[in-house]
Amino acid sequence: MNQFNLSEWALRRKSLVLYFLLALLISGFYAYTRLPQKEDPDFTFKVMTIKVQWPGATAQEMAQQVTEKIELKLQDTPWLETTGSYSKAGEAVIFVNLKDSMPASELEPTWSNVRKKLADLRPRLPEGMIGPFVNDEFGETFGSIYAFTSKTLDNSELARQASLARQALLGIRHIRKIKPIGVQYERIYIEFSNEKLASLGIDPLTLASLLKARNAMQPSGEIDTQFNRIRMRVSGDFESLKSIQDIEVHAEGKSYRLGDISHVYMGHVDPPNSMMRYDGQNAVGLAISSTKDANLIEVGKDIDRVMNQIRAHLPAGIEIHRVADQPEVVKKSVGEFMKSLVEALVIVLAVGFASLKLRAGLVVAFSIPVVLAGTFLFMDLFGIDLQRVSLGALIIALGLLVDDAMIAVEMMKVKLEEGWSRARAATFAYKSTAFPMLSGTLITAAAFLPVGLAKSEAGEYTISICIVVTIALLVSWFVAVIFTPYLGDKLLEENHIHAPREDVYQRGFYVRFRKLVVWCLDHKKAVVAATFVAFVLSVLGFSKVQQEFFPPSERPELLMDIWLPEGMTIAATDKMVREVERRLSAEQGVKSYTSYVGRNTPRFYLPLDLGLPSPNYAQVVIQTQNIEMREKVLKHVRKVLETEYPEYGIRIARLENGPPVGYPLQYRVIGENLYKLREIAGKIADLLKASGHTKNVSFDSGEDIKIYNVEVDQGKARQFGISSRNISRQLQMLTSGITISNFRQGRKSIGIIMRADQAERSDIDFPNRMKIYANDGKFVPLSEVATVSDDLEEGIVYHQNGLPVVTVRADVPDDFMAENVNMQISSGLAAIRAKLPEGYSIEVGGAADDSGRAQDSILAVLPLTAFLIVTLLMIQLRSLNLVAIVLLTAPLGIIGVTSALLLFRVPFGFVSMLGMISLAGMIMRNSVILVDQIGQDLKEGLTPWDSVVESTVRRARPILLTASAAILAMIPLARSGFWGPMAVVIMGGLLVATLLTLLFLPALYCCWFSINRPERS
Repeated sequence: MNQFNLSEWALRRKSLVLYFLLALLISGFYAYTRLPQKEDPDFTFKVMTIKVQWPGATAQEMAQQVTEKIELKLQDTPWLETTGSYSKAGEAVIFVNLKDSMPASELEPTWSNVRKKLADLRPRLPEGMIGPFVNDEFGETFGSIYAFTSKTLDNSELARQASLARQALLGIRHIRKIKPIGVQYERIYIEFSNEKLASLGIDPLTLASLLKARNAMQPSGEIDTQFNRIRMRVSGDFESLKSIQDIEVHAEGKSYRLGDISHVYMGHVDPPNSMMRYDGQNAVGLAISSTKDANLIEVGKDIDRVMNQIRAHLPAGIEIHRVADQPEVVKKSVGEFMKSLVEALVIVLAVGFASLKLRAGLVVAFSIPVVLAGTFLFMDLFGIDLQRVSLGALIIALGLLVDDAMIAVEMMKVKLEEGWSRARAATFAYKSTAFPMLSGTLITAAAFLPVGLAKSEAGEYTISICIVVTIALLVSWFVAVIFTPYLGDKLLEENHIHAPREDVYQRGFYVRFRKLVVWCLDHKKAVVAATFVAFVLSVLGFSKVQQEFFPPSERPELLMDIWLPEGMTIAATDKMVREVERRLSAEQGVKSYTSYVGRNTPRFYLPLDLGLPSPNYAQVVIQTQNIEMREKVLKHVRKVLETEYPEYGIRIARLENGPPVGYPLQYRVIGENLYKLREIAGKIADLLKASGHTKNVSFDSGEDIKIYNVEVDQGKARQFGISSRNISRQLQMLTSGITISNFRQGRKSIGIIMRADQAERSDIDFPNRMKIYANDGKFVPLSEVATVSDDLEEGIVYHQNGLPVVTVRADVPDDFMAENVNMQISSGLAAIRAKLPEGYSIEVGGAADDSGRAQDSILAVLPLTAFLIVTLLMIQLRSLNLVAIVLLTAPLGIIGVTSALLLFRVPFGFVSMLGMISLAGMIMRNSVILVDQIGQDLKEGLTPWDSVVESTVRRARPILLTASAAILAMIPLARSGFWGPMAVVIMGGLLVATLLTLLFLPALYCCWFSINRPERS
């Protein structure tokens, strides 16, 4: 029974094949136009933040009474990896981190479970606690940010214009959310002198209660008549600022106008919670996020159109600036990758035309758009976007997807040179190469499988490599056995001279290469031994290769984090930021800079590592002109910071690729006693500083803050009818102020705040002069019922999994890798660990932790990958000996990998590791084709020696052609900061491994089966 021949079937149905060919091209082009275009692939942020407030509590009280209880309650949450938290005076934030292995489909049910647990716990939390407030959209990206500025108009008018713009922008399709930034909300302040009100006999708290009662919104009842229901309305609401100023206040038989005994005015939140500035000008911003299925380039065009309409109707003096423009970044990124794709395509075509000549080269050339069309079609069906990883995968695939077409065409060409007909040559190509090609294709695809199955953030980030390459390889095989024979039948010429079979391989390159193969077989043991020695040396040399997790981003932005000591005011932070802005304004190469005081930037780029709002924190996004200027600005600004601001917590860094890491070096010290933790952390910090390859070494806690302890003499307080609660409320009003009511004006609700005037509440001696209202209507100096003294307390307390933690953090210079520092201090760190008290531990975080987890996720699925590859080899080769021979060639790529990485000084990271794993599949693909050819020649009756020699000679050109195409196609990718390391790994590894496949493998085969040169008579 004849075996079914797919190529023969295709040649008998040429019209149908042509129809499917055109349909595939058209549908593939249409699918390409539909693919969403993004900067980075989506990956699930498995982090939730929970914020709670307990006004008046210390950081320790927050940690013990609130944070620990919440963390303990959440310990049995499904898929929980860790809980982390920080507690400050009056507030705390808890981070819920889920396992990397959790499927994305489990995210929402898990967050619902967390909310349910929090609801159950709420009654057992302290009275007066506010919250918890849950944020499960921590990873939302706001790719477009705009700043509204004016030199003449205030924040209120900027906010009003930004609000109008927001309403217009929300009408754009695929806009998910628009968040205002830097809006200083209005407040009405009633500021008074404590001394003056005391002299008039007016209690501020009583006055606040009267004002609240007058402005209260209360139902006034209804009258039901026989036919109508008539509602009652009682006047008293504040109608204007003047109506508040004109309120009469009565005390000790006298009447006073509120505006005469206090300063009543409309202002903004003071002190502000956060501020935004653009190039040093106060600004109001709009941060825009898109839906997941959005084509960012098209969304960007719609935003530009609407913003141009908005600009045309703006009041004079307002300018709109583009702060972040992800659509433009995506357009540029996709454009550069498409340019690289075209360059790779030209290189592959040049290889094809140079080696296969015009007509055969045209067959390969026509196959490429067919394979790409099929790949785009399946990418659309599987919902894969065009982004950094999938576009890189296309370029990687481009060097592989022509392999099958080249092998099929080369075989057809050889048979045509021997005088065969086109149809017979095509069907023979299918018989001799189709199934080895399929096995090789499946093995190469299986080598990418660890990326697809890896349960980690890095694996999720790079999964489209596996999917896109697998799609491209499978499509390329079907094209090679169906469409390539059809195209070959149309384009290749038959040779009617009927040259003998031997003549084709007895000239030119084949003669010289046969001599080399024979020499290697004659010295087979030496060749095998030399290869083994080279392999061992490469493994040893690999330890000299620098390590990194992911390379930095190629975006031109720089991110500056400014941390002042805990307890510093937002005014102090703002002063520091203005000093930085002054420096940046004179910095050559800086296009613009945007400052966020008291908060972080919105996540304009998915892999950002963001802090949380705090008065002592600010973040500055610096937009440079290009990558070259970015590096110059980074170098100069770092030098300025190190020399002029070494005592401030200022850090400037490039944006990251891949899952966010933050500081590359992090060491978490965990235990019970906070002071002991700081002592241990100090030793680690000294160790890092002594290494000579670190900078910005710091703790994330350890700063005590100044407080005033008000020790109430309860006996004296009772004599005056004063309680501690009453004192706390009066102190709150006199210093920070209390909200007494709201002024309702149209859609706005403006808080009314009472507090002491600026002169009193900013006076450091004010607590000693305060006067407290007593029950008998008299005012008592605070010093008579309480002692006010200076003290220190914990500013911030960090926890991990319910235990206190102190994290030591550090940066590394650009010419040094974090992994090298970890190795350098490993012995010192081990010595510190050996002396740790029971119950204390040190965990390595940062790049080493994330890289380790990512690599572990890959290694965890390698056994399955190995099983699939061995199974495919057994199906194809049906011999354990042959399978063993093929598997022994797989690791040979490391010889070229180590040499290339050391030669070009390229670090080895997660993406490089993916390249090395996939390289093994490419090597085994070539080995399978060669070993299968030897088996075919043995079946045809050739001697074992001749089978090895002639099979190697005949398979040399297609193996060299496909390897050359794959290697040279990597050249455009080598320029990429993200893909460059992988390109170097594949180019170096495949170059050496291909030569070894053609020289070492035949020698190994002869050694394995004891094949020697036959003696000729």
